[in-house]
Amino acid sequence: MLRSGITSTSKLPDVGATIFSVIGQLAEQYQAINLSQGAPSFPCDPALRALVSQAMEAGHNQYSAMPGYLPLREALALKVEQLYGCRYDAGCNITVVGSASEGLYSAISALVHAGDEVIFFEPAFDSYAPIVRLQGARPIGIKLRAPDFRVDWQEVRAHISPRTRMIIVNTPHNPTATVFADEDIAELVAVTRGTDIVVLSDEVYEHIVFDGQPHRSMARYPELSERAVVVGSFGKTFHVTGWRVGFCLAPSELTEELRKIHQFMMYSADTPMQVAFTQYLADAERYLSLAGFYQAKRDLLRDELAGSRLQLLPSAGSFFMLADYRAISDEPDSQFVQRLIREVGVSTIPMSAFYSDGTDQGVIRLSFAKDDDTLRAGARALCRI
Repeated sequence: MLRSGITSTSKLPDVGATIFSVIGQLAEQYQAINLSQGAPSFPCDPALRALVSQAMEAGHNQYSAMPGYLPLREALALKVEQLYGCRYDAGCNITVVGSASEGLYSAISALVHAGDEVIFFEPAFDSYAPIVRLQGARPIGIKLRAPDFRVDWQEVRAHISPRTRMIIVNTPHNPTATVFADEDIAELVAVTRGTDIVVLSDEVYEHIVFDGQPHRSMARYPELSERAVVVGSFGKTFHVTGWRVGFCLAPSELTEELRKIHQFMMYSADTPMQVAFTQYLADAERYLSLAGFYQAKRDLLRDELAGSRLQLLPSAGSFFMLADYRAISDEPDSQFVQRLIREVGVSTIPMSAFYSDGTDQGVIRLSFAKDDDTLRAGARALCRI
């Protein structure tokens, strides 16, 4: 092992191996059925793979323009206007980025400064708070609590200060599978009106909303679209999470700052994938059908778990479902999920991993972004508890 004698002060001294790493290693050791990872276990559309190959053969293998392949930005502008009624300009409002994660980092890094405060909602995607801290800013996590995990907007108001620079929202929400309602939008409009607060909206599951509900994108609401950076993901939408292509929609002033960071992080996203996505978006049914596709998987897993001792919570969007296990055990959720792997052969995620202080409410997260056989096998194993 090569070791350094160099002394270095960590920018994230409390970040190390997480429960996700522990679960991944245990799951591999015990060959557990994977209901934990938020990535599809089934292949993408062969037509999409063919389009990437065609793009490579046609010579689209060098850098695209820094903001992204222009025809893709134009296709996104048309798609967003048709879905949400907001006209984004392909030249100055849309940036193709090297994954939604890069979009989140670029937006926070560009718009948040040392001493600022950023409000977000826990449980949360685990990158939000570290990115904020890397800017010398203070992340303020407002807790969502079981069983409904709704935002307490009075608590949001209590935490807004002259230092509040950004509010991060995520709908549909990972990991709780909740979605914003009309009253949430009205409250967000009210608390930001007349301020310089930026709304960073993580909308990577925009097309996975169930039971006839609309996706309430920030792009639908003029008072929000004029202050929002909307982050989306081609990988989540088209079952290709390894391709790492996303996009950011924002007013021109915010886009200008975001691109200053993006150009030094990535410069441009992968070109063949951008060309392929441009052509693939031409058939709207390829993304409009996602809600029905994943709702069927949600319902399959829910039905297969009907005989279990787990109490399933509602799943309104994303490809996750929560389960309360307190009728089975009173042990901490991180211990419970590890025991599930060793004794039952199923991997899940403890909800405490999504809270900065490890809040434990006896709830685990299941992913149904899996082939049907995997869902049935996982459910059968969990029903044996």
